[in-house]
Amino acid sequence: MAMSIPELERALRGLRLSGMTDTLQARALQVASHEMDFTEAFSWLVQDELDRRRSRLQERRYALSGLPERKTLQELDWSYNTRLPKRDIFELGALKFVEAKEDILLLGPPGTGKSHVAKALALLAVDRGCKVLYREAHQLIEDITEARELSALRKYRAQLKATELLVIDDLFLRRLPATAGDELADVLMSRYEKSSTIITSNRPLEDWAKLLGDVVVVAPLLDRLMHHGHLLKFEGKSWRLREAATRVARRTTQT
Repeated sequence: MAMSIPELERALRGLRLSGMTDTLQARALQVASHEMDFTEAFSWLVQDELDRRRSRLQERRYALSGLPERKTLQELDWSYNTRLPKRDIFELGALKFVEAKEDILLLGPPGTGKSHVAKALALLAVDRGCKVLYREAHQLIEDITEARELSALRKYRAQLKATELLVIDDLFLRRLPATAGDELADVLMSRYEKSSTIITSNRPLEDWAKLLGDVVVVAPLLDRLMHHGHLLKFEGKSWRLREAATRVARRTTQT
C-alpha cells in the first residue's frame, strides 16, 4: 500500500533522514509535473540528505573548534593596509601547510590583522574537514592547568596532539604564569612534524625568552616552529584604531 506524503515524511523522520524529509514535497512535485523522472528525483533526495549531513558535520566541527567568530580573508580591507604580506597570506589559504604539517608564526603590532588571518585560516580548515582547535594563549595555559588539577592532563594533551590545526592566539598579550614556557614547549614539541600550529603575537622573537623566563626552553621551541615553518610579519596601519576613530567620529556627528 502506497504511503501518502505526510506518512512518508513521518517515516523519513523516524529513520532520521531529515534532509530527505525537508525536500520530499518539492521533489514529488517535480516528478508530478514531469520535470524529472523517479530515478532523477530519488537521486536528488539522496543528495539532499548528504548535503544536510555534511552541513551538520561542518557545524559540529565549527562548534568544537572554539572559534569565537567566523572570519574570512575576503573581509579584510587590503587597500587600507597595503603593507600586509597579502600574497603569502592567500598562499596559506590553500592550506598546503596543514597537509605538510607545517607551522605558522604571525608577528606584528596590535590591530594589523594577525588574529583575523589566523581565524580565517582556521575556518577554511574547518570547512575542509580538518579537526581544528582555537585558543587564546592564556586560555590554553588555563586549560592545561585545569586538566592537571582534574587529573585529566594526559587526556587533554592527547586531544591537543590529535588536533590537525591548533591556533594559539595573542601570545604575550596577557601576562602568563611562570610555568607557561614549559607548557608551551610540551604542546609544540608533541605536535612537531605531526600536525600544524598557528601562533600570533605582537612581541618579536627576541623578546620571547625574557617573557617566558627561560632561554633553555625557548631555543628548542623556536627551532621546531621555524624548521618547517612560515614567518609572516604584519606591519602598517591598525584596523582597530581606524574602527575606534570611526566610532568617535560617529558619536561626535550625532551630538
